[in-house]
Amino acid sequence: MEKGGIEKHPVVSAESWLGARQALLAKEKEFTRLRDDLSRQRRELPWVKVEAPYVFEGPRGKETLAELFDGRSQLVVYHFMFGPDAAAGCPHCSFWADNFNDVIVHLNQRDVTMVAVSRASYDKLAAYQKRMGWSFKWLSSGKTSFNFDFHVSFTPEQLAEEKAFYNFALQNPGPSEREGVSVFYKDPSGTVFHTYSAYARGIDLLNTAYNFLDLVPKGRDEGDRNQYWVRRHDEYPPR
Repeated sequence: MEKGGIEKHPVVSAESWLGARQALLAKEKEFTRLRDDLSRQRRELPWVKVEAPYVFEGPRGKETLAELFDGRSQLVVYHFMFGPDAAAGCPHCSFWADNFNDVIVHLNQRDVTMVAVSRASYDKLAAYQKRMGWSFKWLSSGKTSFNFDFHVSFTPEQLAEEKAFYNFALQNPGPSEREGVSVFYKDPSGTVFHTYSAYARGIDLLNTAYNFLDLVPKGRDEGDRNQYWVRRHDEYPPR
């Protein structure tokens, strides 16, 4: 933690604390206004028509991308890191997915469907989902180019060269699967458009737990070790 650590943190009178808090509030309000403006700009981005005939495998069998909207006009896809050869889902994506179940009913009321997509077979996804106690819709894209087209899966050649397009730049992607979120819109004629994608720290806001941790004195308390502490929720030791 900055400024000497939590053990040496300044302690002041309630009156002094109120003054400091009011000064920070002004910055928080400005940040909120900037975030609202950024969200507006996000919605104003141009769209790309989706031409590829993606077919996914999930709890209803085979479904096209257009069918995933489930009668709504907006679709959020979480790109969950779970490759075909993996024995279990990524623990970090699992941390994010722990936030999904209970918000989806609210998204549905605003004309939004949310699903997760991975390249692992649907049988693997369903078994892991049962282990984790999740009920959100999760589909396999393993028989399509979907993950590669949206730059969250990478070929052996790209991994060997340590160069692939991820987070809108050529870079070393690291593992063969990466995290992200993509958004789509379906117009009344049934045409599907890609409207937005975000990767890496661009998906921070999807993790409610991190938003809470950002409020407390120790913050995320990760230093330069990133998410070293994260485990699947059934793997933490008792505390």
